[in-house]
Amino acid sequence: MKELKSKAFWRAVLAELVGMTLFIFLSITAAVGNSNNDKPDQEVKVALAFGLSIATLAQSLGHISGAHLNPAVTLGLLASCQISLLKAVMYIVAQMFGAALASGIVYGVTDGKALGLNSISNSISPGQGVGIELFATFQLVLCVIATTDKKRRDVTGSAPLAIGLSVCLGHLTAISFTGCGINPARSFGPAVVLQDFTNHWVKLHLSFSPLKINTLYKKKKKKMNILNVKHSGPYQKTESDHIELL
Repeated sequence: MKELKSKAFWRAVLAELVGMTLFIFLSITAAVGNSNNDKPDQEVKVALAFGLSIATLAQSLGHISGAHLNPAVTLGLLASCQISLLKAVMYIVAQMFGAALASGIVYGVTDGKALGLNSISNSISPGQGVGIELFATFQLVLCVIATTDKKRRDVTGSAPLAIGLSVCLGHLTAISFTGCGINPARSFGPAVVLQDFTNHWVKLHLSFSPLKINTLYKKKKKKMNILNVKHSGPYQKTESDHIELL
């Protein structure tokens, strides 16, 4: 409970609130800006908007809160013991509130008809939607956990950019089928403002995905470490060499 008395703690929570508000506003505004365009280039535009928003905000706020900007990411880092339970709870509350606030702002500055509300395509069932969302979320949280692993020495380049590209990839994969709900807060905000929670349960599976991902990642690292210890010869593999195989 000492965290509650820390200015750094509340500064981080505020950063998550501000970051999520900006993220949702920028991304959803881009998504609903041209409602008459139903061509494939619209999906690319939306995917890039979400990916670039995350990369930009992660670079800007990462030093304050880690710039999770996604409850699924927060749970993944909680499962990997990188943040405390209290901080995880406060982050998720801030993220949800920020998403609802941003959605309300978008509703006020646009015609408010769409707000980028996620919906399942008529071509698939809700169960199939869960499968698509599961894999799209899996690759995102795996990317975040892997690129922020402090024990790795092989990670080069920009972590925020890598995560932003992962968000973009998730949207390119899922947007045609489910609207892409790899961020539960992003799905929650428009649903609250429009009071439409149809098939919203599909996004709730994201709460469990990070736990599974973290377990798999740890098991893989443990296995690779064992192989690293047993390996002998002129070419001594390092831990980073093994992790690259993931």
